[in-house]
Amino acid sequence: MTGTATAAHRAFGRRLATALYRRPRLQLGLLLGPPLGALVIAYLGALVLLLINAFWRYDAFIGRVVTQPTLDNFVQIVTASVFRDVAVRTVLTAGAVTIADAVIAFPIAYYMARVASHRTRNILVVAVVLPLWSGYLVKVYAWRVMLLNGGFLDSVLAPIGLRGPGLSDVSAWLVFSYLWLPYMILPIYAGLERIPGSLLEASADLGARASTTFRRVILPLTLPAVIAGSIFTFSLTLGDYVTPSLVAGGTQFIGNIVFENIGVVGNTPLAAAYACVPIVVMLIYLLLARRTGAFESL
Repeated sequence: MTGTATAAHRAFGRRLATALYRRPRLQLGLLLGPPLGALVIAYLGALVLLLINAFWRYDAFIGRVVTQPTLDNFVQIVTASVFRDVAVRTVLTAGAVTIADAVIAFPIAYYMARVASHRTRNILVVAVVLPLWSGYLVKVYAWRVMLLNGGFLDSVLAPIGLRGPGLSDVSAWLVFSYLWLPYMILPIYAGLERIPGSLLEASADLGARASTTFRRVILPLTLPAVIAGSIFTFSLTLGDYVTPSLVAGGTQFIGNIVFENIGVVGNTPLAAAYACVPIVVMLIYLLLARRTGAFESL
């Protein structure tokens, strides 16, 4: 009896393997089904609940959320100057961080991809990735100590008659630029490494100067990689609230407003509505980036 059952199981296993072998799409569906299902439930489900909360309202008198559809939260965000100012400040800071990281990352990535030897290149890649292994809060608190009035930056700049930025929105820009720099270096490095050396040699053979080769050959071919890196730096800055809380000296960003309304005030509908601002901004940004072919460099 046991032998018969074992033979039946083996026959079933062979039939199942044959069926899967003949249907590669079914194999792909079975492999990707569980992780995609978890993604849909955990991420998209939470996003849908967030959007639903944005259309409810918070009754401050009873201290409860009233599940009554309304657009009051969005009207308040559009009409109140404080929300507009915070959104503009956050977007401008994210843009400034992205530009600063691109300017700093490009020469580093170019040296890694086109100049450094194989051994030096590996060392530099490890050096770029290594900061990502350390704790986020550790790095932010280290910058906070350096940026405090009378801290390390003040002691370094004092001999030349300058002072550090202290805890301000400039400090937030500086810390963000440091935190997200590896996310800009790595895509640019990958984009530069994919450029065939024959193109650069052909440009030189045709009499182009180094500046012309950079402007007409290297930069256009690397631009999608730069935009791919900017997706990381821009989005990460747009949604962060820890760094502004610690080093911005009380300056509010979108994440701080959302956090305070959820964790302190308890006005979840207003927080959900305001959280839609970075979502809309990133959707627009991603649509523009998609037209440049940046997703191919991710």
